[in-house]
Amino acid sequence: MKITRQKHAKKHLSFFRYNFGVREPYQLLLDGTFCQAALRGRIQLREQLPRYLMGETQLCTTRCVLKELESLGKELYGAKLIAQRCQVRSCSHFKDAVSGAECLLSMIEDGNPHHFFVATQDQNLSLQVKKKPGIPLLFIIQNTVVLDKPSPKTIAFVKATESGHLVSVHQKQSIKKLKEEQGLVKNPEQKKKRKRKGVSGPNPLSCLKKKKKVQDLNQSSEPEKKKRKRIRIRNRTKALSVLSVKQNTEIQCSSIV
Repeated sequence: MKITRQKHAKKHLSFFRYNFGVREPYQLLLDGTFCQAALRGRIQLREQLPRYLMGETQLCTTRCVLKELESLGKELYGAKLIAQRCQVRSCSHFKDAVSGAECLLSMIEDGNPHHFFVATQDQNLSLQVKKKPGIPLLFIIQNTVVLDKPSPKTIAFVKATESGHLVSVHQKQSIKKLKEEQGLVKNPEQKKKRKRKGVSGPNPLSCLKKKKKVQDLNQSSEPEKKKRKRIRIRNRTKALSVLSVKQNTEIQCSSIV
């Protein structure tokens, strides 16, 4: 019986793994009824669940479940101790606590993105869980933990996705990751931050010495030409007097001779 029970569990787990992305560590949401049944059957949950599911498990609960067990008094004191040893997952009921069943249903909304298992003995809660596709359900029967087979709603959803009419949440997440890896979708976290400009130094081109022009060098290499000075006799009368003096002296000289 134990071997066949594990075979069924392995078959159901592979179904949820390949169609809904359920992976280790398996997160099991426990309510008060499941903890009470485990206490009565003396079931060591931390030892038996990993062996039965053949993988690492995490026992979880919520604040609403703990408050519900506290309000029920001493009769469920042992179940409260078991629930207190579980990891507490945060729910949306911070101010006003709700019943444990209602809280667990809110944890698996929007396609169960965290891949929670629901462990309960509540028949009404089990029926509500089976109406949602892709939620693994655990219960205790004859002092043994059993993983329920996929519900008809889950099987119909898988067939619809295979035919192409629907896309599961797991497929949407994988498509989104592939698009981000190939750069088809811009990730806001990967946007380049603008670098702030610091204090800029002087322009290196302005620090260079000015080059002399080639024309100036050519002109300086050529020898300077001497300019002739022209003596102009501005006063015409002076020139005539000089000529008359020369003529008089020549006449005197000729007379003397």
